[in-house]
Amino acid sequence: MCRGVIFDMDGVLIDSHPIHKKVWALFLASVNRPVSDKELDFVLDGRKREEILQHFLGDLSAQQIREYGQKKDEIYSESSRNLGMISGVEEFLSMLAEAGFPMAVATSASFARARGTLDELGILPHFSALVTGNDVANGKPDPEIFVRAAERLKLNPRSLLVVEDAVSGVRAAKSAGMKCLGIAAEGRGEKLRAAGADQVVPDYRKVSLKDVQQLF
Repeated sequence: MCRGVIFDMDGVLIDSHPIHKKVWALFLASVNRPVSDKELDFVLDGRKREEILQHFLGDLSAQQIREYGQKKDEIYSESSRNLGMISGVEEFLSMLAEAGFPMAVATSASFARARGTLDELGILPHFSALVTGNDVANGKPDPEIFVRAAERLKLNPRSLLVVEDAVSGVRAAKSAGMKCLGIAAEGRGEKLRAAGADQVVPDYRKVSLKDVQQLF
């Protein structure tokens, strides 16, 4: 039986992927590392910011990671004023809350960005735990972030459902022993299924409480 639900944030709760690709493109161009749209798919795979920076820019010192991260965040702040939510999110969260499910967010984003975004969209009160890239040493597909979320919810990992949209996130959830619901926009469904997602849907509008429990 499902006892609780853990959500990734980008692409799962908020429709942020187009903005993320734009922001990373602008940032990388500003440091003389122009990239193609295809190369930018890497930033959508749930990686920590440090991993993304090193993927595109090679070995960086801790100071460079901080400075580049701050510069990227400044560009993001200027570009993210019109963020919206994935279709059906509010109704899905309300349904889970009414059924008494504790919920958490486990995202590779920084604490400041995650908390600020969820608060601005008015959905922060739904979550009793928030685990971010600041809280873990290893990013997805390592299961650490989901294990920590389970600990904060004080629930057995095998009783938890993770909602993810990235291959690395699905793999992390399955490695943690959790069930996984894939949110697959832009034809990414087959990749999520191949990574181990137990069910894949385009958004939340046709996911019922019965569907959630049937995964267990």
